[in-house]
Amino acid sequence: MEIPDEDIKLFLESLRSASNYDFSNYSVNSLKRRLRKLLTDNHLDITHLVQKIEEDWAFMEKVVKSITVTTTEFFRDPSIWLSLKENIFPLYSGRKKVSIWIAGCSTGQEVYSLMILLSEAGLLNKTELFATDINTDVLKVAERGIYKYRFNKDYLTNFDEVINHGKTGKKMIPYSKYFEVDEQRDTITMGADLTRRPLYRKTDLVRDENPFDKEFDIIICRNVIIYFNYELQNKVLNTFYHRLNSEGWLLLGIHESIIGTYSSYFEKKFHLYKKR
Repeated sequence: MEIPDEDIKLFLESLRSASNYDFSNYSVNSLKRRLRKLLTDNHLDITHLVQKIEEDWAFMEKVVKSITVTTTEFFRDPSIWLSLKENIFPLYSGRKKVSIWIAGCSTGQEVYSLMILLSEAGLLNKTELFATDINTDVLKVAERGIYKYRFNKDYLTNFDEVINHGKTGKKMIPYSKYFEVDEQRDTITMGADLTRRPLYRKTDLVRDENPFDKEFDIIICRNVIIYFNYELQNKVLNTFYHRLNSEGWLLLGIHESIIGTYSSYFEKKFHLYKKR
């Protein structure tokens, strides 16, 4: 199904008029894919979709959640986590407090991966951890810390690649140190010491420029700005730049980069961007 630009414009205008959400600076191709799926899944044409958005608040929220991407996994791209472990965390070993913000945290696998890594580095107990997403449904999943085993089991190998990197035999860290795997019940349940730590908050990166009244040592926002156009990427990068401490670090997705205006504001090192 081809989605004309007029339909995209009408769709975006209806969301803006019915809510505070503004997706006008999202990638057009990404929006077209999601609008196509919305129309197909709900058996609607654009006229009736817009009408339903304007008349049904619950449906409008459902539409917003369908636009945002919620794909994540444990220790996604192990080389990135190894870089944090080996190059970044040692810089904070002498600090009394570390503040980290995960923006676009989705269902939380990345939040728990980070906490496990911080624990192994001896930094968890002095880290303030903040996690945000625009989607309240995924935040509830993250807060509970309970996942489907069958869906996530293939990603558990990432745990060994990162946490047990170079370890053998008795030196290897077992999963049970941080979470319980129950194959019969099809669950992975994160330990209470982890679930109680992060502060979760619903945040729209497009309009909420200061979700917390503080600055951060590290900001992690992976596989989010890839769905934004250049103008919106710069707006979000501006937020990150001003929310980072001096010489703070920004971690983006492996296929994301800083180009244009803000490329001079950061120096790329160890797969991350250091604030200049």
